[in-house]
Amino acid sequence: MSDAKYHPPKASFEKWRDTAEKQMKGKSVESLNKITAEGIKMKALYTSADLEGLEYPDSMPGLEPFIRGPQATMYAGRPWTIRQYAGFSTAEESNAFYRQLLSEGGQGISVAFDLATHRGYDSDHDRVTHDVGKAGVAIDSVEDMKILFDGIPLDKISVSMTMNGAVLPILAGYVVAAEEQGVSQAELSGTIQNDILKEFLVRNTYIYPPQPSMRIIGDIISHCTKNMPKFNTVSISGYHIQEAGADSALEMAYTLADGKEYIRTAIAAGLKIDDFAPRLSFFWCIGMNFYMEIAKLRAARLLWARIVDEFKPQNERSKMLRTHSQTSGWSLTEQDPYNNVIRTTIEAMAAVFGGTQSLHTNALDEAIALPSEFAARIARNTQLVVQEETGITDVIDPWGGSYMMESLTQEIAEKAWTLIEEIEEHGGMAKAISTGLPKLRIEEAAARRQALIDKGENVIVGINKYQQEEQDQVDILEIDNTTVRNAQLEGLADIKASRDSAALEIALAAISEAAQSGKGNLLTLAIEAMRLRATVGEVSSAMESVFGRYQAETNTNSGIYGSYFDQDDDWRDIKSRIEKFKNEYGRKPHMLVCKIGQDGHDRGAKVIASAFGDVGFDVDLSPMFSTPQEAVAQAVEKDVHVIGVSSQAAGHKTMIPQLLNELQKAGASDIAVVIGGVIPQQDYGYLQQLGVQGVFGPGTPIPQAADEVLSVVEARATFKQ
Repeated sequence: MSDAKYHPPKASFEKWRDTAEKQMKGKSVESLNKITAEGIKMKALYTSADLEGLEYPDSMPGLEPFIRGPQATMYAGRPWTIRQYAGFSTAEESNAFYRQLLSEGGQGISVAFDLATHRGYDSDHDRVTHDVGKAGVAIDSVEDMKILFDGIPLDKISVSMTMNGAVLPILAGYVVAAEEQGVSQAELSGTIQNDILKEFLVRNTYIYPPQPSMRIIGDIISHCTKNMPKFNTVSISGYHIQEAGADSALEMAYTLADGKEYIRTAIAAGLKIDDFAPRLSFFWCIGMNFYMEIAKLRAARLLWARIVDEFKPQNERSKMLRTHSQTSGWSLTEQDPYNNVIRTTIEAMAAVFGGTQSLHTNALDEAIALPSEFAARIARNTQLVVQEETGITDVIDPWGGSYMMESLTQEIAEKAWTLIEEIEEHGGMAKAISTGLPKLRIEEAAARRQALIDKGENVIVGINKYQQEEQDQVDILEIDNTTVRNAQLEGLADIKASRDSAALEIALAAISEAAQSGKGNLLTLAIEAMRLRATVGEVSSAMESVFGRYQAETNTNSGIYGSYFDQDDDWRDIKSRIEKFKNEYGRKPHMLVCKIGQDGHDRGAKVIASAFGDVGFDVDLSPMFSTPQEAVAQAVEKDVHVIGVSSQAAGHKTMIPQLLNELQKAGASDIAVVIGGVIPQQDYGYLQQLGVQGVFGPGTPIPQAADEVLSVVEARATFKQ
């Protein structure tokens, strides 16, 4: 072989354009570019010219502004922590699951609590009949917490807890359980989510109004800074913001704006920025927009360093954004469910390429139920394969210097910064939330995304393209809600019979007094009460008696979803049928969209209400957290034709029978009932036998649902005549 080196002709963008346009038969190369949901132009080709003018073209990992990672060696020095978010049924069953996870390669525990616990209710409360143990583990007391962590050394295993509303009794119960295991507060490591602003934005598992909720956060940061130096006091969560429909720029902007608000809260509580900022952490959703998700994590570190710098820290670590990530639950599909393994793998790789510090990978069956043991093992092994077999961990930020990635990182940072400045113009996130602006932006994005999917412009394999005629059935984990609730009631009775009630009454009164006066640390007082075997509900009620329980307004947007279907023949046909119905019966078909139980995920309900309104239905929304009795009372008062139940927390097999029973008791059995959401196919027949007129699982196009619901209303109206 000759030693002469090959010297290709110098490349240029112009030469590439000419070559490409010949291949495209004269079409402009600009036609290859795409506009993302964030409004960013994603070019088909990036060159060195795209690096010109970048703010940080030569950043390094571990150095401010941390674009390429918070640690200098990243995964080449130490891989990310593998976590699995899990919790179901009783503390005993969840404990067995955690111990198995740890024995099979898990490196930390991430606890999911049931909705009753999230909302500060004990399992015996009449508002949580459908929710106990269904979407997480039921925790009523220290005794439950001790069982949850039995055999798990809390001085060695870090624990992440997704808790916001009932954060005080849950964190206090964890502290006491550790103490009784022989582990001091100073030895505890992990994270409490404690991000209440996100709850007011999207997730809705709040208890108290915004102002006292922020006071609670300040008290937690103060107590933990002094007593729990290894524990992360707030995990500022973008996860649920994206799951509620936000694009990546909105998710990043609102999450960072929340973080800025928590800094202000801690400083107002008397702390200095360097006292607590190094223990703040973040939690991102990683969806299927591969490049954008990588850029998002890189840009978030850049912007967080900029935000914290405003508060004049002396410790560089205060400006370092550390994060946990979780693959998207929203991207999972009931149809062709094994595709979810592929989706989760791609999302996991995006999280790793973006530089996450820990990661949870969702299981393939989570579109329809809690993860089975089989599916959870695949999800965990996904991380192990990426970490151990691919060589991905050998290189620190392999995307550094990429024409595309560096440019995209800058663009999404600029887009998010504009949104952050909009929030700041309203006085920060707490005040902006009161105007409804952030929630409106997220709900508009959700409506746009759903419309593009239903039109087939955003492809979801197995949903709107490449559908299977016969669907694969997967075994799912089903929780016997009645058995779990009965077990919790027995435990509550035992605790209340054996504790010092007089001492406990004094401890609970001290919490109420501190809530009223603004003096004293509420977490410190909650720990004292939990040591005396107060329940989660009792500690929560001690504050609720002073703060009250928050009830959000229920509003919808209009015109966004429908604008994508103005020229669609099927959509126009539904509109004309509704007009015919109105002419014949003197009013439009009228539907009440409701959330029953303590499930706060309202994305589906809001999008359905907005879209049905756009096609011509009269639509009312029930207040969040309605009981079946309250939903029926509203339906009767509004004289609706149909109740549409939105379900995501697996309570449909108990709530629907009760709802139908309440309709019968009210003499309103002529009101039809339909249900949509996270409902396994094997439950469809059961619901239909009860008398449900329509069951719409995940991925049902809204025009199809509107057509079927209208047919139900038409048939019932004809029958009544």
